[in-house]
Amino acid sequence: MITGHDLEGPGLDAGAGSVDEVLHDLCDALFASLPRSDQRGRGLDYLHGLIHARGRKSIRNIASLFGGRAAEQRLHHFVCGSTWRWDPMRAALAGYVAAVEPPAAWVVRPLVIPKTGENSVGVERDASPALYAQRAVGVWLASERLACPVNWRLLLSGVWLGDPVRRAQAGIPAGACPESMEMCAVQASVRVARGWGLTARPVVVDVPEVDTLAVLGRLRTAGLRRLLVRVDGGLRLAAADAALPVRSDRYRSAGEIMRAAAPLRRPYPWRAPGVSPGGRGGLLAAVRVRVPAASLGAGAAGRHGDLLLLGLAGPGEQWPGELWLTDSVSSAPADLARLTQLVRRVSRDAVEISEQVGIRDFVGRSFTGWHRHMTLASAAHAVQALARPRSGQPGAVS
Repeated sequence: MITGHDLEGPGLDAGAGSVDEVLHDLCDALFASLPRSDQRGRGLDYLHGLIHARGRKSIRNIASLFGGRAAEQRLHHFVCGSTWRWDPMRAALAGYVAAVEPPAAWVVRPLVIPKTGENSVGVERDASPALYAQRAVGVWLASERLACPVNWRLLLSGVWLGDPVRRAQAGIPAGACPESMEMCAVQASVRVARGWGLTARPVVVDVPEVDTLAVLGRLRTAGLRRLLVRVDGGLRLAAADAALPVRSDRYRSAGEIMRAAAPLRRPYPWRAPGVSPGGRGGLLAAVRVRVPAASLGAGAAGRHGDLLLLGLAGPGEQWPGELWLTDSVSSAPADLARLTQLVRRVSRDAVEISEQVGIRDFVGRSFTGWHRHMTLASAAHAVQALARPRSGQPGAVS
């Protein structure tokens, strides 16, 4: 397995070199786990196509750059029919990106991929009865300058895993079990933390409509620390802060607690897309809270169960605009708030880069094909992000 420690270090400084220069430099590390030169060549072709092909980044469209039908068959086999493992490649990608642009945090976000039918692996009906979608969770290495996805986990429900025919047709591994979105988020994060040789970073989890306390507890049980999980205003917590004018012996909503903390708010230099760093600031408050120990799992909440509830509001927003729960009770609230705003860098780079290199464009039906495409699309994203010049580029949330 290739890890960040196995790499001697990329040959390019962050933001240096053309797209093709960064592409070839990254590929030296990315494809080191591929034993054959023809595999490495096809991997380079696929990445080149993700970056340079026009329109939808289907295998057919990519192959049009390299000779049509014969190239399409070669690339289809490389992505859908070969035997190479994507985990070593993702580890190499993460090590490369972290060496060039050390991340401030790992950001965990969901991805919804609309589909026109129900045959692609993992597809379920979306909110509308007429729509289908794949759902996945991505882990991004995020700094103030850029964000890059390095790991993906596809949501597979019992509908798929309980159907032997669909399971066999999609090539789903025998050991796969049904998961919830919170389990996807946990497993995707733990995989990055274990065995990839990366320096531990804070983990910022922004996955709506999940059991946030279960996510926090499972991540802590797995040994991860410095966690920030976005929560909604209805989460029941007990105030544990003497500065609050509310009783600490009963549970109330996170929104109610943070509204009671309004007198504790302090100005914060809010930075968001389209907002000048010198413009109007936001507001920030942080208070200690407790949750039922059973909510976080045995021992996960710490001896007394104290956590920190962070409230944020941007310019003109009603208080509180965002709520985050963290185990970093001794950290400066301003530092924690800066980490939460890396979510905006992820959102921005997802639109400006990932969508352009075809992160949602895989049209095959197989489990392995989906994972290999997502791995290569993530590498293409890294090339575009790292080749982007520093000068004139906005910060993570500027």
